[in-house]
Amino acid sequence: MEQPQLNGHNKQEYPPMHTCEHIVNRTMVNLFGCGRAVSAHIERKKSKLDFALPQPPTDEDIARIENTVNETIARHLDVTTEFITQEEAAQRFDMKRLPENASDTVRVVKVGDYDDCLCIGAHVQNTSEIGTFRIISHDYNDGIFRMRFKLL
Repeated sequence: MEQPQLNGHNKQEYPPMHTCEHIVNRTMVNLFGCGRAVSAHIERKKSKLDFALPQPPTDEDIARIENTVNETIARHLDVTTEFITQEEAAQRFDMKRLPENASDTVRVVKVGDYDDCLCIGAHVQNTSEIGTFRIISHDYNDGIFRMRFKLL
C-alpha cells in the first residue's frame, strides 16, 4: 500500500517518551474516568502531563498509576499504525485536537490492545524499548493534576 500523505510535523519527539505518554494517557482514562491530558510537554529527560480531575489523586493512586504504566510497558506490546479517514476517526476518537487543515487520511497509533489514538508523532516499535516509568513529582491546583515523570 502506498503511504498516504499526512500533514507535516514540526517536532521530533523522543520515541520512548512519546510512546510512554500514550500509555500514561490511557492509564489515567482507565483509572480515573477522565479525558486524555489537557496539556502535555514531552521531552527526552523529563516530561509533564496535566489532567482535569475533580480531586487530587492519593499517594495510593500515584503508586497505582506508576505500577499500571510499568506493567503495561513490561507486556512488550507492539506499537502499530493504521490509516483511516477522518469520517471513520470521528466515530472512534475525540476530534477536537485535530488541526482544521488536517488531511482527510489520519493516522491511528495503537499500543497493543491497550491504547489507540490519533497521532502523527514518532514511537518505538515495541514497549520493551521504553524503560521504566517514574513519577518524579506531582501537584494539584484548580482541578488540574500535573505529573512530572522520567524514564529510567
